[in-house]
Formats: sequence, structure tokens, C-alpha cells
Amino acid sequence: MTKTITIEPLTRIEGHGKITLFLNENGSVDNALFHVTQFRGFEKLSEGRRFREMPSLMARVCGICPVAHLMAGAKACDEILAVQIPKTGYMIRESITLAQMIQSHALSFFYLSAPDFVMGMDADPMERNVLGMLTKEPQMVTDGITLRKFGQSIIAMLAGQRVHPAGIIAGGVNEPCSQETRDTILAQIPEMIRITERNLDWFKRTLNPTGRSLRVTEFRDEIRTFANMKSLFMGMVNDEGELDFYGGKLRFVDSARNIVVDNIHTDDYAKYIGEKVEKWSYLKFPYFKPQGYPQGMYRVGPLARLNVVDRCGTPQADLELVEFRGLASGAVLSSFYYHYARLIEILYSLEKLEQLMSDPQILGKHVRAMAGPNSPEGIGVAEAPRGTLIHHYKVDENGIMQWANLIIATGHNNLVMNKGVLQVARHFIKDNKIEEGMLNRIEAVIRAFDPCLSCSTHAAGKMPLMVELRSKEGEILDTVSRGSA
Repeated sequence: MTKTITIEPLTRIEGHGKITLFLNENGSVDNALFHVTQFRGFEKLSEGRRFREMPSLMARVCGICPVAHLMAGAKACDEILAVQIPKTGYMIRESITLAQMIQSHALSFFYLSAPDFVMGMDADPMERNVLGMLTKEPQMVTDGITLRKFGQSIIAMLAGQRVHPAGIIAGGVNEPCSQETRDTILAQIPEMIRITERNLDWFKRTLNPTGRSLRVTEFRDEIRTFANMKSLFMGMVNDEGELDFYGGKLRFVDSARNIVVDNIHTDDYAKYIGEKVEKWSYLKFPYFKPQGYPQGMYRVGPLARLNVVDRCGTPQADLELVEFRGLASGAVLSSFYYHYARLIEILYSLEKLEQLMSDPQILGKHVRAMAGPNSPEGIGVAEAPRGTLIHHYKVDENGIMQWANLIIATGHNNLVMNKGVLQVARHFIKDNKIEEGMLNRIEAVIRAFDPCLSCSTHAAGKMPLMVELRSKEGEILDTVSRGSA
């Protein structure tokens, strides 16, 4: 008799989905599908709007990282205006982008994923959360809150408010940075760096794969099976090959960290990135066009960016990158290490922010370029916390939106997330039965990517996440969901 346990929705991510596992004649997992059951409609909602509305409208795509959509949308609008934004406006936009990285990565690491590291993958779900962490690692909880608050406060100071800020507009930003704001930010950065370094040390001490820690034994299977596979990696780099969340160009590398294609101008993205639709998910499947679908599988986000760059470009982050690179002879392939990469990117963001705030030009008053629509098309590309974000707009002669295409960071990782679920399921499912700890590991491999399903798809209403275990004949052997419909 089929046993059903209701657990809805998938925990500690943004959004909802469904996972189906298929068994072969031997009773082992033959295939796995990660379904995203929400539907995104923002491209259609954009049609008929004035293009200047797009940054503000696109911020509503996501409440977790609205700044990323604001930036990509504003950059696409800059191209429609055919202007180069003033240097000070550029620096303020870059500073806001760094603040977004800090607050979003802190949310992902400390709030969503750290409970698995601190409490254990098989811990009681009632304790495996940030409140449970207070009993074992109260300093980590405080650190996570402090870092996220710092990032959000910068967004509010430089862009008007923490969520859906209105200060990022076509042509630049609304307001210059005051000396008081600059001084307030600079005064806090040293303590934020100390917090980040403390938690980097904790992560390396408790999860070091060299075997110097007992915790390594506990997580060795997760390191081996959390989407640990060969793939391409994509991210933005500047002209020196360094991390650049705001103004770089696209680069692809392979699993050995060999450059496959470099210096891709954002206007040429469609030559290299295709999109496939599968009938079992509303989330599209981007792929590297020269290799075809699905062979052209690639990853984006913190792990991908650290595999793609030559260096971070700031002193302490570069030292951490050396240690990170010591995990593998080529690219670091286990998606478990997305968490490690997030902490390094927080450190980089703090150092880079300090550099920007220390530059006298950050206090300049010229922060916006004024113009009307001069081009019928604009493409904006920026690095979101979860990976590369692409906004592509087309307008008529009056600047009215005719067409939009959004390639969301989570979508880039869709092929690898599906393979990661399959990898975990094959390793942890035993005797045709789903245990709670195994379900948590399926959730955890998805959490490693920090996906935003609501950001990448969008739907009204409440959608369940469910895991179905099916025989070769299609018979449901076990179903696990969380909560109630």
C-alpha cells in the first residue's frame, strides 16, 4: 500500500516546485525530474509599457534580489537611450550591486543553508532551522543578521529603500552619494570583513575536504553527490579577467577551467545562449548553443564565477580564492561548494565597496545622462547573487515596449539542478523508500544553487512541492510533500 507523507512546500528556498523520481526494473533510480510549477508572465506584462518604467517594473520580479533586475533593466534602457552613464552614476550602481550581493548571500548562507551544516542533514526538522542554530552557533546567527542588515542599509541609503528601490533609473541613478552616507558605509566595513573572515574560517574548519575535521566525514557523501559533475561555467569578468558583477563581459570555461569563449559582448549573448522548453516545467532550459541541447549544460552563480575568473581583484578575496582553487586541479565541480563561494564573494564585495567608497569621485554630482529613445533595442546583463541575469527589450519609435525576453539566473542552472537531484536520489534512496533525511538532501542540493523559482517563473496562488517515487511501470511507490494543500 502506498505510503504518503505531506510536506509542502520545498523548504528554505524562494518558490515552489515538484520532483519526480523514476525507478528501473532493478528498483534503483533511473531518472529524476525537477519540475517548476509556477508560470512567469513578466515578459508579456511588459508589452505596451513605456520603456522608462521597466527598471521599476522589473524590480517587482523578485523581492529577494530586486536590485539585480533593476540593474539589468536599467542597463537595457541605457542602450535604448544610447548613452554612457556618468562615472559617478556607474560607481553608485556598482556599489548598490555589491550591497545586494552581501545581503542576498548572507540570507542564503546563514538563514537557508547553514542549518544543515550546524544541526546536521538528518536532524529533527523542527530544530534544523535558524532558530535551532541559536542553541549551537548563536554567533553565526548574529553574524548573518548583521551582514544582511548592512547590505540592505546600503541599498536604502544609495537607492532610496531596501526593497524595490526607486533610485536606479534609465541613464544612471536619481541622487548622488552624500559625504555622510559615504562615511557611514566606510566606518562599518572593517567589522563586516571581520565577521565574514570568521565565518569563512568556520566553514573551512568544519567542512574541510582534506580530512582534518570529523565534520568532513559527515558531509563527504554530500560533497560527492551534490551536482558534482563536469559542465561549462559562465560568468562576467572585466578586461583584467577579474570578478565584475556590474560591467564585465561574458566568459565560458570548461570543467578544466580552459576558456571556451571569452570577451562576449552582452549584445552578442544570443549567439551563444539558446533556450529550450520542456513540457514538464515552466522554467526554461538555457544551454550553450555551440554544443547543442542538452550537451551545452553550464552553471552560473558564485561557484561558476570563481571558476571563470583569473582572480577576484581584491587582496583578501584573492588569498581565499587560492585556497578555494586547491579543492580541485581544474574547476571546482561539486555544487556543495556554492556555499563556500558565497562567503568569498561577500568578502570580495566588502573590499570592493571599500575601494569605491574611498574614491573621491563617488561624491560627484553628475549621476544621470539625459536623453530620449535613440535605439529600438537594448540588452542589459548583470550578475545577480544567483548568477548572470539577461534583460532584452525592443521598443517602437515612441519608446513603448513591444517585446521582452528575460533569462533568469536560476534558469541557467536548470539542467545541472535536474542532474543534481538525480545524482543525490541514486545515492541516498534505499529499498524503494524515501526517508526524511533523503528528502532534505534533495532540498539541500537545490538550496546549494540558491534558486529563486518565484523570480524565474511567477504564478499566483500556492503551489506544492512534492517528491514522487515511481516504478518502471509508472506506479507510485511513495509520495512525500510538506505542509497542506
